[in-house]
Amino acid sequence: MRLVNMAGVRLPRAAEEEEKERRPPPPPVSHHQFNSMKNKFFNELTHLPMPMWAVGAIVVVVLALVGCLGFCIYKKCINKGKKPKKARERKGGRGRRKKDKEGEEGEEKKEGEEGKEEEEKEFFGKLEYTLDYNFTDNQLIVGILQAQDLPAMDMGGTSDPYVKVYMLPDKKKKFETKVQRKNLCPVFNETFTFKIPYSELGGQTLVLQVFDFDRFGKHDVIGEIKIPMNSIDLGQPIHEWRDLVGGEKEEQEKLGDICISLRYVPTAGKLTVNIMEAKNLKKMDVGGLSDPFVKVVLQHNGKRIKKKKTSVKQNTLNPYFNESFSFEIPFSQIQKLQVLITVYDYDKLGSNDPIGKCWIGYGASGVGLRHWSDMLANPRRPVAQWHTLLPEEEVDAALKAPIR
Repeated sequence: MRLVNMAGVRLPRAAEEEEKERRPPPPPVSHHQFNSMKNKFFNELTHLPMPMWAVGAIVVVVLALVGCLGFCIYKKCINKGKKPKKARERKGGRGRRKKDKEGEEGEEKKEGEEGKEEEEKEFFGKLEYTLDYNFTDNQLIVGILQAQDLPAMDMGGTSDPYVKVYMLPDKKKKFETKVQRKNLCPVFNETFTFKIPYSELGGQTLVLQVFDFDRFGKHDVIGEIKIPMNSIDLGQPIHEWRDLVGGEKEEQEKLGDICISLRYVPTAGKLTVNIMEAKNLKKMDVGGLSDPFVKVVLQHNGKRIKKKKTSVKQNTLNPYFNESFSFEIPFSQIQKLQVLITVYDYDKLGSNDPIGKCWIGYGASGVGLRHWSDMLANPRRPVAQWHTLLPEEEVDAALKAPIR
């Protein structure tokens, strides 16, 4: 049955294909027929419900849309990744402008913070002092009375204050009050005198510096007051309180070094101090040199008991002395003995100016204490050591301070 049916289907199809092959091809369109078809098309156009200008407008709009679409495809696909130079410049400009704005905002914030810091000024305490000028003797008399509300500089919440008094710009003469131990409201009641002609006083500035004494390190500045002499009236005494302002400690001026040898014989009770040499001393004369000599003073319990001095070495900053001095010191006194070494610049016409000072023995610290300990640990043997010279007033203040 399937074979019969398949044959029945194939026979009509084959007949149709034979008929198509037998059909003649359509006749070609002649020129006359083409013209008649064209005229018929245009006649139909003239009879459309829309006018010709509307049709033209539609055609123009369609062409414009096609052109825009093609341009967009070109930009997206073909020219992808290439940015116009102007666009890049505009982008960079926006970035720079953004950074500039952020910088300006940062500067405004900084200015605001600085303004707050200025508003919240740190308080360093205040100082009571007096000023008076003696026109007869050409003397400026400075009185340091007391201080109040000083900040705590030590770990225990206290300070060991003292006041340094000197004139700028020469700094030739400096004074220091006694150290007041563990006191934030110390009372000094000390007076200091500067011999300065009134005609020279106007160009100078009085400095009152409050320090916290530290036996084992540098003294810290608590605060200071600077008084230009041309800004005050010395026709009458001045007595006032003034707030301290923050100050930086002046850089330590290098005064030089001195080499000293110590020898103690306990059985004989004999102490030998040998002043060997000094180097790099401060220039004190106009010619850039000095005329140094050394003064040796022995103190026991704060009282001077003996003193000696070396010869003067002319026009040198590196003098060689090698001069020995012997002192009879019983062993019962040696434990609380202090040896004070002061280097002076000799002056024929005036007073001798101190160049620097150091001390060895009871109550000393650092090199001074170590040198003394080495001497006691090595009896009958000389022990030499270099010492750095310090300002005389600084050493004197340390000597006045109670020994802990």
